[in-house]
Amino acid sequence: MTYTAPPQPPYKQLRRPVTDRMVAGVASGLGRYFAVDPTLVRVVFAVAGLLTGGLALLAYPIMWFLMPEEPADAPAWPHPAQAASPADGAQPAPPAYPPAA
Repeated sequence: MTYTAPPQPPYKQLRRPVTDRMVAGVASGLGRYFAVDPTLVRVVFAVAGLLTGGLALLAYPIMWFLMPEEPADAPAWPHPAQAASPADGAQPAPPAYPPAA
């Protein structure tokens, strides 16, 4: 008898979404990755920019350049493979942003 591990969901990817973006999608991508509201990420960017005299705002274009854009046919995070029920011992998936109506 051989042991087969349960299938692992794909790892989380930090990507800029093609939807739900205001400028380049950096804040939205960070919000999806950390399962927080993208508006909160935008506020943190603004406050950090004010507190550092604009120096922290240099992180935005750097992340814009480094974060890949998600493919148009990619599902929104969380990946459907992670939508496993908590009864099988899996962690519940973080909420998708924007929340489905």
